[in-house]
Amino acid sequence: MVVTLSISAVLTLLGLVYIKRKWKKRSDVESSSQMGSAEVPLFSLSKISRATDDFSVNNKLGEGGFGPVYKGVLEGGQEIAVKRLSKSSRQGLLEFENEVICIAKLQHRNLVKLLGYCIQGDDKMLIYEYMPNKSLDSFLFDGSRKLLLDWPQRFQIIHEIARGLLYLHQDSRLKVVHRDLKAGNILLDHQMHPKISDFGLARMFKEEQSEATTKRVVGTLGYISPEYAMKGLFSVKSDIFSFGVLVLEIVSGIKIEILLTKTMMITFLDIVVSFVPVIDEAWRLYKEGKSLSLIDECLRTSYSACEVLRSVHVGLLCVQQRVENRPNTQTVVGMLGGEGSLPSPKKPAFYIQESEINSTSALPLLASSVNGVTLSQVDGR
Repeated sequence: MVVTLSISAVLTLLGLVYIKRKWKKRSDVESSSQMGSAEVPLFSLSKISRATDDFSVNNKLGEGGFGPVYKGVLEGGQEIAVKRLSKSSRQGLLEFENEVICIAKLQHRNLVKLLGYCIQGDDKMLIYEYMPNKSLDSFLFDGSRKLLLDWPQRFQIIHEIARGLLYLHQDSRLKVVHRDLKAGNILLDHQMHPKISDFGLARMFKEEQSEATTKRVVGTLGYISPEYAMKGLFSVKSDIFSFGVLVLEIVSGIKIEILLTKTMMITFLDIVVSFVPVIDEAWRLYKEGKSLSLIDECLRTSYSACEVLRSVHVGLLCVQQRVENRPNTQTVVGMLGGEGSLPSPKKPAFYIQESEINSTSALPLLASSVNGVTLSQVDGR
């Protein structure tokens, strides 16, 4: 009797293991099939493990909301960057699929190139071209490394980021809103050419679509446009706002900052002023006719006054409070290239007025970050 029960228990256990493995395999196949239209190669886990020396800590480049990033070298000698989805990230899988499907269809010299992806069991990875000079913020806001960025390089970086945005917004097969354009998401190649990266939060628009809304705002505070932060409304003009902030950072070397009240850290409901010093300083100097004073101190002896003035002016036009007052991407590229006269900017959106906050129900759920810190309403925590 005991032997019969033992055999029965073993058979039951084996059956459960078989079912679990079959279900897991089925899930993997379903997940892979969803990515079938990605138009990029599927890498094996073993190949990526060899390339990164089994994800050695010595090859770790950093870690973001998606998960850790590793440097690797493929058998042919090609250097790669591997973004590995954190197993603890509940949101990451959707971002992973979105990034693969989105960027696989995009090819431009100012966008980081996706080389492939890996899905095997619980492991999900994105494989990118390796950017040896890391991100733009690692230069702009480092006291010694910023000296390596002279004015011609900075102006060229501004130009190329704008061209990358123009491709996303108008010239590619898709219309794409990035939604998280910032210095940390601009990578630099061997020759310091900028490449827009991190498309996990990007959204693809239909050809006739001009805007969309969400109840869950994502991105980085300070770079987020007013209409997106307060109403969940985003469009290509949201990216233009972020670009304007980025331009002013590149000119000044001043890192975007926000002054938060203690209550704002919890609910975002008690904001009276969300103050961005670099925008305020740029506007004050512009009104006084002293925009050249915004230039990074380390560049004071060598810069083009005409280019600096034009960059500050374009930056202020991009960070206008009202969407309709911001230029479109093609106009931005033209203005940076010296085409036409520049309209006078109005007072920029460096604060959010209390009168704009209508009701608690009207506010989108905030899931943004300030200097890498995630903020969200505490409704369901």
